Amino acid sequence: MSTVNGTSATDVLSQYRTQTQDSSSTKSTSDMGKNEFMELMIAQLNNQNPLKPQENGDFLAQLAQFSSLEEMQGISDSVQDVTGQFRSTQALQASAMVGRSVMVPSQTAVLGASGDVNGAVEVPASTSSLRVDVLNSSGELVRQLDLGPATAGQSSFSWDGKDGDGNDLPEGTYLLKANASYTSGTEQLSTMIGANVDSVSLGTSGDITLNLAGMGSVGLSDVRQIN
Repeated sequence: MSTVNGTSATDVLSQYRTQTQDSSSTKSTSDMGKNEFMELMIAQLNNQNPLKPQENGDFLAQLAQFSSLEEMQGISDSVQDVTGQFRSTQALQASAMVGRSVMVPSQTAVLGASGDVNGAVEVPASTSSLRVDVLNSSGELVRQLDLGPATAGQSSFSWDGKDGDGNDLPEGTYLLKANASYTSGTEQLSTMIGANVDSVSLGTSGDITLNLAGMGSVGLSDVRQIN
């Protein structure tokens, strides 16, 4: 079974449900529900002036408000149940991503012990020449990856961690810039970089964050591709 921060997927759901229950308890203590509404209405009837009793129309209006409140609470509970089930499903899906590689929008790549970096370029329109420049932490160009012509869509690339002379470069952070040639000139394009998912974190509000090796934390919604 997949783990999240060293725990099982079952523990992830338990953690989420506890957070949801705590949130519901806090809300119930601060909001007036149908029971409190009915108690206030009964107290009003018991303490009304016998010489000037409440009009039937006013009483019916309060009953209508009570009925509307009860219906609204029922709808709210149903929506919360659906939302909870959806987030539970998201948590399970996220826990299954631990140990896998994902693609996220980034220009920064971390060259690790494996000695290679995988990524993709988002090409808006067909280009006659697509190139990825690799720069070190000092901003020096250490490698050019000529990808040739490319059509609109995602164009994948792989860097073996070597410079232009075939020498292994040291581990560390590198900047990757993609450039495409068009009739109007050279245009810099967006890139996506692949990274392994080390763990998954659940926020107090139910937000799901992926902790990527060498890249830090990103939201689940930022993932563009799962390898």
